[in-house]
Amino acid sequence: MPFRQISSLLFCLAALELQSVNWQTIYNGQEHHTDKFFSQELIVRRGQLFCMSLTLYRSLSHREEVTFTASTGPYPSESTKTKAVFPLSNRISGTGWSAQLTYNKNNVLSISILSPANAPIGRYTLSIQISSEGNDSTLKLGTFILLFNPWLQADSVFMSNHDEREEYVQEDAGIIFMGRTSYISMIGWNYGQFEEDILNICLSLLDNSLNFRRDPANDVARRDDPQYIGRVLSAMINANDDHGVVTGNWSGSYIGGQDPRNWNGSVEILRKWQISGFRPVRYGQCWVFAGTLNTALRCLGIPSRVITNFNSAHDTDKNLSVDVYYDPRGRPMNKGSDSIWNFHVWNEAWFERTDLGPSYAGWQVLDATPQEMSQGVFQCGPASVIALREGNVDWDFDMPFIFAEVNADRITWIYNARTGGLKKNSSDSYTVGKYISTKAVGSNTRIDVTEKYKYPEGSREERQVFEKALGKLKPYMAFRATSARLRTEELEPSISGKFKITGVLTVGKEVNLTLMFKNRTSDSKTMMVNMTAWTIVYNGTLVHEVWKDSVTLTLGPEEEIQHPVKIAYALYEKYLKADNMIRATAVCQVTDETEMVVERDIILDNPTLTLEVLDQAQVQKPVTVKVLFSNPLDELMTDCKLMVEGSGLLLDTLKIDMPTLQPREQSHVNFEILPNRSGTKQLLTSFSCNKFPVIKGMLSIKVNE
Repeated sequence: MPFRQISSLLFCLAALELQSVNWQTIYNGQEHHTDKFFSQELIVRRGQLFCMSLTLYRSLSHREEVTFTASTGPYPSESTKTKAVFPLSNRISGTGWSAQLTYNKNNVLSISILSPANAPIGRYTLSIQISSEGNDSTLKLGTFILLFNPWLQADSVFMSNHDEREEYVQEDAGIIFMGRTSYISMIGWNYGQFEEDILNICLSLLDNSLNFRRDPANDVARRDDPQYIGRVLSAMINANDDHGVVTGNWSGSYIGGQDPRNWNGSVEILRKWQISGFRPVRYGQCWVFAGTLNTALRCLGIPSRVITNFNSAHDTDKNLSVDVYYDPRGRPMNKGSDSIWNFHVWNEAWFERTDLGPSYAGWQVLDATPQEMSQGVFQCGPASVIALREGNVDWDFDMPFIFAEVNADRITWIYNARTGGLKKNSSDSYTVGKYISTKAVGSNTRIDVTEKYKYPEGSREERQVFEKALGKLKPYMAFRATSARLRTEELEPSISGKFKITGVLTVGKEVNLTLMFKNRTSDSKTMMVNMTAWTIVYNGTLVHEVWKDSVTLTLGPEEEIQHPVKIAYALYEKYLKADNMIRATAVCQVTDETEMVVERDIILDNPTLTLEVLDQAQVQKPVTVKVLFSNPLDELMTDCKLMVEGSGLLLDTLKIDMPTLQPREQSHVNFEILPNRSGTKQLLTSFSCNKFPVIKGMLSIKVNE
């Protein structure tokens, strides 16, 4: 080889002997709103310039051409937008990938790189190629992670309101509402999307999906679309079809795993899933799935929030009605596959719907709880909330199921197993879909968003939308349903009844209710009342019958009477689950008339955990927290354990064994936290023992710099 060619090649190769690559992670993190991530890797958002500098062993010659290659996934290609080759130039140009040389002096190159606003998100490899006089040499510079960009108008997840962006992307702790319509409670949840390894785990969720395993090239190419990402994550958070995260369990028995109420957040769940080699974590229920999905969405840059629907219907046959069965003795029956959950928790994610048009952009329902299959997989959504309100149940995705959750009719039946007879008792179009709730922006206040999902219950618009939806699903049923509803409204029972709470509802105490009846007629009425009480799980799963009674009552014309119901602690203590729920039911057989069903779900209060910070909280300064607890029972409390979690306060879950508590004894435990981020942080605790499956505690702590 001639000397001139040899020297030219050596000159080119020398240029690739990099002294260092400076990703400017601190500057880029602040500019891209990714500085909260506990990661040494560069994390940037698509459609926005990021800066880096290369230090070479010699200056770059004007004769040399520099080209970058950014690629993601196992089979990158330019045709699928998973690979981009772009030159280093003096200005940023076009809508694709581009690189600008902003400084070139003393062997240092400062470079700005711009990704498209619709680039697939994920981990990218960045390489540089230097060409000189026909000689090319390539060097891998390293990797960076590209996320969705809600700060950028050109991105399909753009959210214009600053406060909402801070809440739905940057907030790493939140509130989830639970309970029932007459007793709405809340728990704290640690999303922890910025904690160490969580971003890597969320990317692993995508790489473990069925879609990726079937066709990795196509899957990675489709990661430009939040609609696609959201649907994949809704499948991956549950473990039913794939290497998903959480196994659901509503049986009331959690042997071989953890009671779902014991979890304080997503971080421990996601880490357990990764450490175990992507084996499902046991166990979860709807708020666990929703809390974990919320972590993944916010982590990847998709604005999201957690939604609770009270009296949530599970309609399995797409007829927009839910059938509930009782036997003549008043026992609820697990007959049929429909059910009404006291509450159900799902997610809303914020993005455009290019398939539906700009009118249906905004909040989209995603549900990771495995209830029904969609396209052969347990996944649900995204379903446009605006489209749900208008009854467009024939649109993608899973619209009929979600519409029924908030707007199905409830039909009560009396089933006689001996004769096989089935008698319709009542039809109710008002019960389902109440107090649809989410956390307010910037506070723990409950915000009611029911009007976003449907017109006011019973209004002309709401009924028209219901008939529209029913007609789209089963056209021949719409008229029948309307007629049946009108006939049912005409058949009011001669006696009305309801359960009234007459005492304090506390675990360890007797449950006191009053069954109240009113004769609506001018004739005397005699009736047989069969009563039962069952412990239940919040989705209506029956656990155990704990009490039953029968009585014959006579009511004079227009008379009102009260019948006391007392359920001793000894009857329910062994069968009460962490939900603390009991369902009381009365089936009333009035002489010469059909049965009437009276029911009420009640929730018993746990004793409280009192949390107190004993000093001012500051970053990187240990601070002591005191937890106070009193045993309200006349029995020993053994196997006492406390679990503590909080992003920005603890790096991992803290587990503390507590001493046995004597009857009526008060106890306290102190522990230290070491805050690592300033701002208002949420400390979450779960206490468990042989008598109380779970008692939750929560404390907001202001951490100073």
